[in-house]
Amino acid sequence: MPKEAKIDATDRKIIRALQKNGRITNLDLAENVNLSPSPCLRRLRNLEQNGVIKGYSIDVDAKAYGFPIMVFVRVTLNAHTGETVQLFEAEVCKIPEVLECFVMTGAADYFLRVVVEDLEDYERFVRQRLHEIGCINSIDTSFVYGVVKQTHVFPDLQS
Repeated sequence: MPKEAKIDATDRKIIRALQKNGRITNLDLAENVNLSPSPCLRRLRNLEQNGVIKGYSIDVDAKAYGFPIMVFVRVTLNAHTGETVQLFEAEVCKIPEVLECFVMTGAADYFLRVVVEDLEDYERFVRQRLHEIGCINSIDTSFVYGVVKQTHVFPDLQS
């Protein structure tokens, strides 16, 4: 979020309502956050223009789509030079199986959320995608076998 973008409690209500239902109409959104439609739409456009709302997407069941296996991968680099970090980050951004990549503190340098079709597909991903980057010291893998909670809705801030 840009530093100049200031949001208030009403903006947060708009965001939470959209996180719950991205297809909500402006009329329903305005009613949901206790605004009239014009000010609601104006606030929404400001949130978009200021980069607070980065975009809109749909939440798809990965298994139904064809990716029944989710993997969390911890990656440690073999060096921490600017060149190595830039190389790894540029290359990992090109890999479609990597849905998210986080820079971490602690034992691992990066934490990846990856989807694959099966174990053979994961082996191909490691051998042909990750190993090809060339600056990785270690890869630690955890396979997801169940999801307890998954949400994209932020909690309310206590004002």
